[in-house]
Amino acid sequence: MSDPDLKTRLDHLIRPQQVHRDVYTSPEIYRLEMKHLFPNCWVYIGHDSQTPNKGDYITAQIGDQPLIMVRHNDDEIHVLYNRCPHKGTKIVIDRAGNTGKFFRCPYHAWSFKTNGCLLAIPLKKGYENTGLEDTEAAHGMAPVGAMKNYRGFVFARLAPEGIGFDEFFGDSLSSLDNMVDRSPVGRLNVAGAPLRFMHNCNWKMLVENQTDTCHPMVAHESSAGTAVKIWEEMDKPEGTPTPPAMEIIAPFMSPYEFFENMGIRTWPNGHGHTGVHHSIHSDYSAVPGYVEAMNEAYGPERAQQILGENRHNTVYFPNIMIKGPIQQLRNFIALGPDKTLVESWIFRLEGAPEELTARTAMYNRMINAPTSMVGHDDLEMYERAQEGLMADGLEWVNIQRLYEEDEDFTKEAVLNGTTERQMRNQFDAWKRFMLGGAA
Repeated sequence: MSDPDLKTRLDHLIRPQQVHRDVYTSPEIYRLEMKHLFPNCWVYIGHDSQTPNKGDYITAQIGDQPLIMVRHNDDEIHVLYNRCPHKGTKIVIDRAGNTGKFFRCPYHAWSFKTNGCLLAIPLKKGYENTGLEDTEAAHGMAPVGAMKNYRGFVFARLAPEGIGFDEFFGDSLSSLDNMVDRSPVGRLNVAGAPLRFMHNCNWKMLVENQTDTCHPMVAHESSAGTAVKIWEEMDKPEGTPTPPAMEIIAPFMSPYEFFENMGIRTWPNGHGHTGVHHSIHSDYSAVPGYVEAMNEAYGPERAQQILGENRHNTVYFPNIMIKGPIQQLRNFIALGPDKTLVESWIFRLEGAPEELTARTAMYNRMINAPTSMVGHDDLEMYERAQEGLMADGLEWVNIQRLYEEDEDFTKEAVLNGTTERQMRNQFDAWKRFMLGGAA
């Protein structure tokens, strides 16, 4: 499909107030996303605390492209395609490991420095006078088009040319800044392996749901609602403190007015967050010693600014969400038009009480685990939607709530917390980056 044909096709799929079901169901659209969308965006690879030592690596992917993030012998992070330039064999298949001073292909033993440069070829004399030096293979493992380590969070853009990191994210980086600044020493570390499980639905359903504030009190009534009812009906002494588990799950049953007043902020290029004024994370109990450590590190005024910012879900287009107050990142990895692998990572705040990490882990288990109650409410809705969109009675998906004429997604906006503007913002970015990213 040529570029003019692609633009025409996308124009037929995206309208200001609705999108065609094909964006969720079509194998052709999925293939076009792999070819165009993901390569043109800055996509999260991993956190540099996952590769603390020289030679440490993790495997990742952008779209359908297999990648390696590795720490070189100069302590710099590199992101390389996970492919030998000889026969195309994947260099590593483990999710993480340490390769020592070099990578060695398991097929023919070509070896490469950890920055990707070709190191050695067995029986290299067999390539004399063949012109090997003029081929791509002579340069070793290919790097991605561009990469950036932002405060420990490593992003990459596959396309060799395109939008810069700062332009792509703009002021949305304030959410990442807030999450990192919650450490008294300004540093996060990945805490353990992620919770990881498959969702039989399109990846965009998960991204949209992160700023859908009209579903919690409905979809989660069977889980959070039941938990709240049991707690309220328990025979307990007056003044019994609310346990941490209830502090986590009860806010999911907040009324519509809570979410309306919470607010939503959208930024250009598909980024946005719920929880402008308050959020479901605003009223957690204080952890002894934490505020004191923050006051000492930043001064009382700055510490209060950091801790007073309780953003709910920040979506970084195309496919991650972070929760700053609870130090969590969710990665929505598209594996097919109706298949998404979800990874839910948590982080430890260096210099902060371990009780905070314990609460973060509890939140992850209760809300995002394969065995969780709340997460499976959402999964049920995604899979029902994926099946329902195959019905031929209707072809369009409505994203019209609080729509305003001539919405300008090139500018930041703060609106009613139940608006679907962020979904419209994401599809505006989706269409532009499918076409290369130009405004």
